[in-house]
Amino acid sequence: MTAHLRKSFLVILFISCLFLISNRASAESKAPSRPNILFLFSDDQRADALSAYDNPHIQTPNLDQLVRTGFSFRNAFCMGSIHGAVCQPSRAMLNSGRSLYRVPMNLKGVITLPQLLKQSGYTTFGTGKWHNHRDSFQKSFTTGTAAFIGGMSNHLKVPVMDLKEGQFQNKRTGDKFSSELFVDATVDFLNQHPKEKPFYAYVAFTAPHDPRMPPAAAMKAYKKNPPPLPKNFMPQHPFNNGWMTGRDESLTGWPRDPKIVQEQLAEYYGMITDMDTQIGRILNVIKKNGFDKNTIIIFSSDHGLAVGSHGLLGKQNLYEHSMKSPLIFSGPGIPQNKSSEALVYLYDIFPTVCDLTHTPVPAGVEGSDLAPIWRGDTDRVRDSLFTTYEDLMRAVRDDRWKLIRYPQINKTQLFDLKNDPQELHDLSQKPREKKRVQNMLALLKTWQQKTDDKQPLTSDHPKSETIDLTGRKRKPDQHQPRWIIEKYFDSE
Repeated sequence: MTAHLRKSFLVILFISCLFLISNRASAESKAPSRPNILFLFSDDQRADALSAYDNPHIQTPNLDQLVRTGFSFRNAFCMGSIHGAVCQPSRAMLNSGRSLYRVPMNLKGVITLPQLLKQSGYTTFGTGKWHNHRDSFQKSFTTGTAAFIGGMSNHLKVPVMDLKEGQFQNKRTGDKFSSELFVDATVDFLNQHPKEKPFYAYVAFTAPHDPRMPPAAAMKAYKKNPPPLPKNFMPQHPFNNGWMTGRDESLTGWPRDPKIVQEQLAEYYGMITDMDTQIGRILNVIKKNGFDKNTIIIFSSDHGLAVGSHGLLGKQNLYEHSMKSPLIFSGPGIPQNKSSEALVYLYDIFPTVCDLTHTPVPAGVEGSDLAPIWRGDTDRVRDSLFTTYEDLMRAVRDDRWKLIRYPQINKTQLFDLKNDPQELHDLSQKPREKKRVQNMLALLKTWQQKTDDKQPLTSDHPKSETIDLTGRKRKPDQHQPRWIIEKYFDSE
C-alpha cells in the first residue's frame, strides 16, 4: 500500500470511528433514563388520613406536599386477606404483582419487584417492616439496614437487623422510635449512594399500626383539638360479620365508648403526624443530594383501618375505610396536583414501576400499569373491583355501586357510594334494587372465577347474624392503647 493510500485509509477509518461514536452518543442521549424509585409505605393508614384529602383534623404537611406535586389515585385498594394479619398478604401481593390466591405469603418461587430491579441493574435498599419471611428479603435487596422481619412490635424496641452481602447480621433492638429508626437508615443510604447508579429504596414504616404510642411532640396538636368521631361511627356493628371479637376488635370493649374511640383516633393521627415529620427528612435529603431531578416517589399503605367506623376498630372487613389506601406518585414526568377515581389495586404498583424504570414485566404479574392514566391515554384499568376476607366476606364494586356478601350468614349489603360514601344505608332489600343485586352477585362470581377464589357464596347451615356484646370487655391479653394516650393528654 502506497503512503497516499495508507493515509487515505487512515482518514476514512478515523471518520468512520467518529461517525460510530457520534451515533452511539446520539442513541444513548435518546435512550430513556432510568429514574430512582423511593417507595414510602405506611402500615394501617386509612385513605382519608391525609390533610390534603379533605381532612382538616390531621396534620400531614409533607405528604400533602407530595399530593400537590404528584398524582393521586383516590380509589386504591388492598384486594383482601386469607387471615387476620391483613398486612402480610397485602405486602405479598404488592411485591409480587399477583392477586391474593396466586401468591405464597413467603414469596417463595416468586420474583419480587426489588429482586427484578436488582437483576436489571438497580441498587435495591430495604428498611423497616417486611412481613413475608427473611429469605424473600435477602433475595430482593442489595443492601438493607434496620430490617424488621415481622408483623408488629413495640415502636421503641423494634427487633431489627442489617443485610450485607446477601446475609443478615447485626441483630439488635432499635434504640429509637420506629419511624425515626427507619428514616435514619434511609438517610444514611441516600447520603452514601453514588448519583450515577439508579436505586430502589423501600421504606416500610410500622406506623400507624398499634401499639399506638406516638411521641409527645406529635400529640400536641391533638391534645388541644382531638379529632371528631368518624361520620359512620357506631357503638357496635349491626350484625355478626364473623370477626367481631378478633385481636384488633378487642382493643376496647362494647358498646364502643365514643370518648375512648376519639382518643384512639387521636393517637392514630399522632402516629401518622410523627411519620410525616420523619418523611420530611427523607425528602430534604433527596433534594439536598440532587436526587430530586431523577427520582419517582411513591407513597401508599398496605390497607386502611376502621378506628370506630361501623362500630369496628380493625381492618378485617370490606368497608371502604378498611380496604382503601392512599396512593401517590410524584416526580419527573408525572402531572402535579392531579388525581384519578380509577379503581386500582396496590399490586398495580409492580407493573407501573416496571413502566417507569423501562423494565420488562415478568410472567405471572396480574396488575395493570397505571402510568397510562396520568399520561391521558385512558381513564381506567378495570371497570369493577373485587375484595375478599377469609371465608367470611366477599365484595364487588364499580364506579358507584358496591355489594358485600357474607357467606356464613347468607347476608348481602348493597350501597350507593355516590350518595352514601359512608356505607350507612343498605339498599339490598329494596324491591327496586332486586335486579341490581342479582347482577352484582353474578359479577362477584365472575371475579371469583377470575381470581381462583373457591369460596361458596351461600351456606347450607348459616350461622346467626345476631350477637350481643353489650358489656363485654376487651380481652385481658390485648394491648390497650388508652393508657398511652392518657399519658400524653395528662402531660405537656
